[in-house]
Amino acid sequence: MEERLQVGIISSTHGVHGEVKVFPTTDDVNRFKKLKEVILESGKETKVLEIAGVKFFKQFAILKFKGIDTLNDVEKYRGASLYVTRANAVKLKKDEYFIADLMGLCVKDEDGQEIGVLKEVLETGANDVYIISLNDGRELLLPAIKQCVLEVDVEAGFIRIHILDGLLD
Repeated sequence: MEERLQVGIISSTHGVHGEVKVFPTTDDVNRFKKLKEVILESGKETKVLEIAGVKFFKQFAILKFKGIDTLNDVEKYRGASLYVTRANAVKLKKDEYFIADLMGLCVKDEDGQEIGVLKEVLETGANDVYIISLNDGRELLLPAIKQCVLEVDVEAGFIRIHILDGLLD
């Protein structure tokens, strides 16, 4: 399991007082209101930044970091990823999982036979869709609903599924 979870990517600067526009990679942009700090990973450096302020503009979060007060101070972080530690991540409800924890899990059918690997998760309006690379080379698009996803065991590294009629035709 990943120790750090990505919550956003700095897309650009905002204004002249050191604020940044962040494209959220979390499903709820409002979670930035509760964050006290993030881990910035720019490729050249990794550092913990304390959040001094949060605003919102369209689908973006506008963040102000403590000690970064000018456009020049923040310009070098354009394109950098922002992470939180698992301890600072949102608390999950029953039957909720971080996408990062699901990626690469072994996929088993109802009988426990290994049939593939979870390759990607598409987030749609109604429900997520799991893209599964099957062992026979095909790809299965499986809706992440209770009728299809029977069991998820992140610790053991597998997902047990039921394939509805017509999904593999």
